[in-house]
Amino acid sequence: MRILFIGDIVGAPGRRIVRERLADILSQRHVDLCIANGENSAAGFGITPRIAEELLGTGIEVLTGGNHSWDRRELMEFIANEPRLLRPANFPAGSPGSGLFVGMAKNGVKFAVLDLQGRTFMIPIDNPFEVVKAELAKIPPEVKVIIVDMHAEATSEKLAMGWNLDGKVSAVLGTHTHVQTADHRVLPGGTAYITDVGMTGPHDSILGMEKAPIVQRFHDALPVRFNVAEGDVQMNAVLLDIDEASGRTRAIERLNFRID
Repeated sequence: MRILFIGDIVGAPGRRIVRERLADILSQRHVDLCIANGENSAAGFGITPRIAEELLGTGIEVLTGGNHSWDRRELMEFIANEPRLLRPANFPAGSPGSGLFVGMAKNGVKFAVLDLQGRTFMIPIDNPFEVVKAELAKIPPEVKVIIVDMHAEATSEKLAMGWNLDGKVSAVLGTHTHVQTADHRVLPGGTAYITDVGMTGPHDSILGMEKAPIVQRFHDALPVRFNVAEGDVQMNAVLLDIDEASGRTRAIERLNFRID
């Protein structure tokens, strides 16, 4: 089974490359399932119902979220009724929506996607290392292919989750920091790992935003408005080759695509 996971989609440029490139990528790479992090897809902050529906219509089967999941208040009711749009499972009890989706890929294989958020240098929410045990227990035993989005700031926390879940899930894929790392590998128990999948959006930027205001803020520490940049639009992703019978990953490949 071949799964494409797309790094954080940022603003209109990120959505544009998904619209223009994804269909061909899925066909050429013989992808059975596509997952993406979409929490920055609305002008860099949050996601709206309209944008979620747009992205889910491009070939993406599941959208994961993170610390910007609630930046758009109009999402509250929508996420409660769209199971393919996830928010971190370790948000406090009573939060709208879910952090776990179980479905069937187009090749007929059942799969699960679990969304978690770290706590180091981030808002204090429930402990993902404890919540993950309860969430995995919800997945039917016949579902072997399990993908975890670990949305976190600290490399150590992401890596710790990778080792914590080695042999228990198919992949632990880091998101949030928007810079694709080169530490992709398959851990001894068959779990694919990467600290950060990267960003889908404008790379002539600072993490997707216009450079000048951010540089100025580092000079004077005054508040500035962050606007999505436009240049060098790329899609960062990883492609997983998974044994669907066991759920073990055979290989993980880093991918980078541009708009011509």
